[in-house]
Amino acid sequence: MRGQEELVRRLALKRRRQLGTMSEEAYAELELAVRDDPTRFVDDAQEEAFALVAQALADLERSQHDDDLLDDQQYLRQREKRLVKLGAACSQALQIDENCIDAALLFALSKDLPPSQTAVALVELEEQCVQRSGDVETCVAGDAWTNVFERPMLRLHNAIAHYCLCTARYSQARERSIDLLTKAPLDALGARLTCVLAMARLEDEDGFYWLEAREGHRGNAWFHLGRAILLYKLGRMPAARRALGGYDRLCTAGAYVLLQPVFVDTYLPDRPSFSPQSFSETVLAVHEADPIISDIPDFAAWACDQPGFLDSAQDYARRNGMEWRDWEE
Repeated sequence: MRGQEELVRRLALKRRRQLGTMSEEAYAELELAVRDDPTRFVDDAQEEAFALVAQALADLERSQHDDDLLDDQQYLRQREKRLVKLGAACSQALQIDENCIDAALLFALSKDLPPSQTAVALVELEEQCVQRSGDVETCVAGDAWTNVFERPMLRLHNAIAHYCLCTARYSQARERSIDLLTKAPLDALGARLTCVLAMARLEDEDGFYWLEAREGHRGNAWFHLGRAILLYKLGRMPAARRALGGYDRLCTAGAYVLLQPVFVDTYLPDRPSFSPQSFSETVLAVHEADPIISDIPDFAAWACDQPGFLDSAQDYARRNGMEWRDWEE
């Protein structure tokens, strides 16, 4: 979530509404003025609360810069402090505007509850939001994400879909992701990535290939890993082996990350940004697929037994100075 960027856009759009007709050049100058000092333009509870959330996220990001220098215990202590601080900021924002969806979403996530409890809390929040102000309506001529004021509800929907996947509610994850793709077809939040993993686990071959075609067959780590899972679940072992090999070749550190999962922190509130075909992309995909892989206990062992897969993982670790823990079934 790019909170500061969204704050600038929200404030500029509200000021333009107040001023009335404005040329695009004048609006561009207005946006520059807002960007220079957003606090001058905060004049209602909604934006005051959102500004607190944006600042809290900026503070959180800055506090993570030295994490690589910390040992495990130090990291866990710092992480707990960060979550407490984030929760306090969101609580303050909710006192200013009880309808601030982003503050409520982040407050729920900052509690760091087990995924099943978080899923329940987010669904309850969704119900409260819908009762108060209604759901995001599908943009017939465009994408709901282009309306910056609709983004908080889209983020909440996306978080629920993610936690449905985390808690083995695969059908709900699929349906919620498809609903998001309908409302926001350009998919700035990556609902398709949650959806493709859910379809793979559900053995929804038609859905999987429909989604792949929707994306113009532009594969990424979620699609490559999802295809291997789908074909393995369907019992098509020769095709599954080829898909697994494709995943390893096309995804940076594919074999290594599958056999040596990397810790990924709680999404606050949505998936971290990543570069295409990067190590981070593979890490995020495997992290999100972990509940599925755990739900198919033989999959990782089968993958490890495929010719060259374990060698590829160990070779990546050796070449990049990565830790390697002896893999056991």
